[in-house]
Order: sequence, then C-alpha cells, then structure tokens
Amino acid sequence: MTTHPSTAEKGAGPLLRAWREQRRISQLELALRADSSARHISFVETGRSRPSEEMVLRLAEHLDVPVRERNALLLAAGYAPRYPETPLDDPALGALREGIERLIGGYEPYPALVVDALYNVVAANRGVMTLVDGVGEALLEPPLNAMRLALHPQGLAPRIRNLRAWRGHLLEQMERQIALHRSEPLRTLYEEVAAYPVPDADPSDEPSEPVPYFALPLRIEHEGRTLSFVSSISTFNTPMDVTVAELAIETLLPADPATAKYLQASLP
Repeated sequence: MTTHPSTAEKGAGPLLRAWREQRRISQLELALRADSSARHISFVETGRSRPSEEMVLRLAEHLDVPVRERNALLLAAGYAPRYPETPLDDPALGALREGIERLIGGYEPYPALVVDALYNVVAANRGVMTLVDGVGEALLEPPLNAMRLALHPQGLAPRIRNLRAWRGHLLEQMERQIALHRSEPLRTLYEEVAAYPVPDADPSDEPSEPVPYFALPLRIEHEGRTLSFVSSISTFNTPMDVTVAELAIETLLPADPATAKYLQASLP
C-alpha cells in the first residue's frame, strides 16, 4: 500500500479532522464517544499532540473510517498499518472463498454475486450468468464489472425496463460509496458509467397494472418475458483485512411469484 509523502508528513491530525467534518460530528461529540476530551481532540487535529496508536484506531472506529483508510491514518501518525490486504486467491483466504461459493450457490436459482470496492465481480452463481447471456463480449472480459454490465448500452441496460429508476438507484449507491471511501478509482468509474447514454423512456415499459413492490425492483427482460427482482447487499462484520472489508454480496430476490416460478423452472 502506498501513501503520498505529503500526507504522512502532515500527520494524522488533518486526516482525522477531515473525516470528522465529513461525518458532521463536533469535537465534543467525538470526544464523548471516544472517552476523551474536546481539548485533546483539538490538539490531535492541529498536530499539537501525537495520538497513540490505540487513540487513532478508537477515533477511526467512532468516525466509521473504512479499513483501508485506517491504515493510512496509522501511517500518517507514524505507526505501522494494522490491517493486511490479502489477495483473494491467497491460500489464507481459502475458507472465505469456499464459504462465499457455498453461500451464493445456495441462492440458486436466484442470482447472487460478490463484488469488490470497484464493483468488479469476484464470484457469481449460475443465476447471474443466465441473466448476462447475450451481453457484449467486451463487457464479459475480466475484470467483469457489475456497474458496466448493468448500465452500458451493450450490457443489460437495453433490457432493463425501468432503466431510469434503476440507473438512478445505482448511481446514488456509488455516490454514497464515494463519500464513505473517498476513492478516486471509484469516482472515475462513476463518471464513466454516469456518462453512458440513456434512451428515452418507453411508456410500454411500465406495468399494465400497478404492482405493490416492497422495494425498488429491477425489471429486466429475459427470453421474451419481464422478470422482477429486489436487491439485497451484505458485508462482513468487523473485518480485519482490507480485501474482506471491501467485499459485498448482492442477491437478487424475486419481486413477484411469476419471477420465482420461472427461475425455479429454468434452473433446476
């Protein structure tokens, strides 16, 4: 992991202040949460006081700083990174990979996939591969990216019947991630997919009768019929590795009985 020299030279104070301001928490509120004092927090932020390693981690926890950025805070404060970044194909993560494969396999026939911090697909079950059948070959070359697959004109976008609403949902999701992680690669991806052309809305894409969905559905055409899904995203609790912290498991559950029946019949 690399850190810009100027960041380390400035110390952890400015970084902690930036995270506190982004979270809209006062020095007093942070001090109460971290069992410290507003005076000490102020001294840390201005560089008058060097925080202990324990204090850096405690403040980062209460500021909900992502694991990758906690390493950056530790480096800026003069300490070694606490959290490793283990490649997903490393033998040490063998149990994790096996668990993920079993989990998404257990969702079949419903689609489920696992993505990293840049929405690159690291695992997918047969339900997903069924939906992406017919997508442009260039989009299926590694690394497979879920956002490009969904929004690119040669991807699923032409088949998504409520594209404008679903596109808005995906872009808002990315905006929240950018605000949380402050990732330039993620911002670059956002700017790319946000610039994809959006066709004019087709009135025929709307359901003939109102459907009482309990969440915004993904309505997508598949082999001449429209399937409806709702998305659920899960992450790992209290991860101790950067790679694991940035994984997200997304499942697409049927939003109506017709979709569930079709999937159960088409993918035994």
